[in-house]
Amino acid sequence: MVEKLSKLLHIKWAERENAAANARRELPLLMSSYFKHVRKLLAADPSPADLHKVRLATKRVRYTFELFRSCYGPGLETRLRELRELQTVLGEVNDAAVTAEFLLKRLKHDPRKRQIHEFLSSRAGSKAGEFTKHWNEVFDAPGREKWWTTYLAHTATRKRLR
Repeated sequence: MVEKLSKLLHIKWAERENAAANARRELPLLMSSYFKHVRKLLAADPSPADLHKVRLATKRVRYTFELFRSCYGPGLETRLRELRELQTVLGEVNDAAVTAEFLLKRLKHDPRKRQIHEFLSSRAGSKAGEFTKHWNEVFDAPGREKWWTTYLAHTATRKRLR
């Protein structure tokens, strides 16, 4: 399932339409797919490694939206901040998990190796819980997906980009 996250990031560009029309058509679908995949992953009690894949997908979704800034108003900036917030927490999960594994390999003879690894693994788990809580209570609170998709579907300007 996690590998499918990267597939949700492909949008179908209609060359005969301007950027705003493409954005109105494709970005709501992209966001709905993102919500669906992250919900499914979280239901499976993901490992920090799985959450890293969510972090990468979140970054790609955000970068895609940033390409369409000129098609949207200030509401897009609000939404981009929310994606950045997710990325920050997911980055902390990944940093702790990767550092734990790195130090486990590097500190072969250090008597504190196990203690350090346990601390960092615990931190990764704690941050993963923080992400899940933020996702459930804030990012994916009731009505939030509609908040995203309605904005993305109807707010893009109809002016042709130069």
